[in-house]
Amino acid sequence: MTDPKLTLDPLQYLVHQQNGTEPPFRNAFWDHHEPGLYVDIVSGEPLFTSLDKFDSGCGWPSFTKPVEAKFVFEKVDKTHGMTRTEVRSSAGHLGHVFPDGPKPTGLRYCINSASLRFIPAADLEKEGFGSYSVLFAAPPSGR
Repeated sequence: MTDPKLTLDPLQYLVHQQNGTEPPFRNAFWDHHEPGLYVDIVSGEPLFTSLDKFDSGCGWPSFTKPVEAKFVFEKVDKTHGMTRTEVRSSAGHLGHVFPDGPKPTGLRYCINSASLRFIPAADLEKEGFGSYSVLFAAPPSGR
């Protein structure tokens, strides 16, 4: 893996590698609605899909669940005078998960855009994520 300090911009490095937080409502994906896959900015691991994204009103992209649980790790975070559950990838900090999300999971994965790279559904095959294309395929017309 390439050294993140060489590939990330200062905000991405602060958030992903130093457990920072980007500003709410002023980040790339908080109000992003295109169908596709969100992957880790450093490792490229598939993390979340637009199918599980919802508007929580918090100013950061929010998801009900990871697309692959094996790529998302939880850790107790006692910073800032509170106890929260941090969400991490194998490569760095993503955000936090809270128990105030919608059904079916009741979870809100509140994730920093700076930790993510978005791959549009139309580009999944050429980006090496073709196996996820089926998630975005239109259902049969029911004849």
